Amino acid sequence: MTHPLHWMMVCLIVLSVQVLAGCSGVVPPAAPPAAEEDGVACPEPNPRLEVTSTTVNLFVWVQYIPQEIYDCFEQVYGLDINLDEYSTDEEMVTKLSAGGANYDLVVPSDYIIDLMIRQELIQPLDADQLHIMDNFDPLFLDQPFDPGNLYTVPSTAGTESIFVHTAAVENVPQSFADFWKPEYAGRIVMLDSPRTVIGLTLLSLGYDPSTQDPAQLEEAKAKLLALVPNIKLFDSDSPKTALLAGDADLGMAWSAEAAFASQEEPAIQYIYPSEGAIRWQVNLAIPSVAAHVDATYAFINYLHQPDVFWRALVDYPNTLPNTAALDYAQTHHPELYEAYSQSPITNPPAAVLAQAHFLRDVGDALPLYDRIWTEIKGQN
Repeated sequence: MTHPLHWMMVCLIVLSVQVLAGCSGVVPPAAPPAAEEDGVACPEPNPRLEVTSTTVNLFVWVQYIPQEIYDCFEQVYGLDINLDEYSTDEEMVTKLSAGGANYDLVVPSDYIIDLMIRQELIQPLDADQLHIMDNFDPLFLDQPFDPGNLYTVPSTAGTESIFVHTAAVENVPQSFADFWKPEYAGRIVMLDSPRTVIGLTLLSLGYDPSTQDPAQLEEAKAKLLALVPNIKLFDSDSPKTALLAGDADLGMAWSAEAAFASQEEPAIQYIYPSEGAIRWQVNLAIPSVAAHVDATYAFINYLHQPDVFWRALVDYPNTLPNTAALDYAQTHHPELYEAYSQSPITNPPAAVLAQAHFLRDVGDALPLYDRIWTEIKGQN
């Protein structure tokens, strides 16, 4: 795991290189000089798509990609980005379903995509407008939630698993089932996410984390009620805060959040459970109501240029499916790449990913999940 001072030095080196040399854009010799944002050269689009729209409306996750990427896209294409952010997939889907939201791009997680396709909230992609598909690791393509990537393009990925302050916990948990140990009473911070928490409970019972079986869900509810005394708080915004402040000693976290925590406090470790971690992947999709599709395709292609997307490594320690961007970072920013590649949090071993579980759409069983979650939260 990366010590916080090392990570700060990496970022300072990267920013210094940017200021002195600029980002390497793939531009023919006769092309005009690259645009600049705050003194940092912005790579030219490669290829540059024809865009007549003057604006594009993005609806994305909070803390999704560095602001510099948005700024550079505005500079090189001469248009304006209107940016809205959300904290959960359910929030995003509810807003799209309500109508009146004229977004051109959303970033849905794996398990919600099937629902969005069925409800015709997103449109099929035009493969001829995508020039970056060869940039991706095949491991992140052609997933069960979108076979053939007909509706989505990979963006970032990660896991949800156990994190623990090893200086405060004598017996470090090795499985989700360990959360139920009496010694952890009042010491756990749990993600405020029904699918994740019910999912890990199902895994601890040996069941599919996306089961639709009412009997299995009833058994999971009973077990989850028994866990409530061990849960100090629910927090999806910043679960690391509780561990860093000493308010909790262990819990469940997104991989990026755990990476941030370990940078601040090396005694905080991220543990992949014996049942297999929960795996997530967020993806780019175009809403059916999109009015600026030309600008949306330009943004998707520009975002995933290797000389652009490497910047995601600087601010947000997620797993990057874009291997071309990683190769660019390895060549041009080797210390940054090394910090990423050597961390088992940001770069999980292949065996961990093979054992991990994607959450899936649960269809008509969703009300059962909602009722379980309402009862659990009412006990806390």
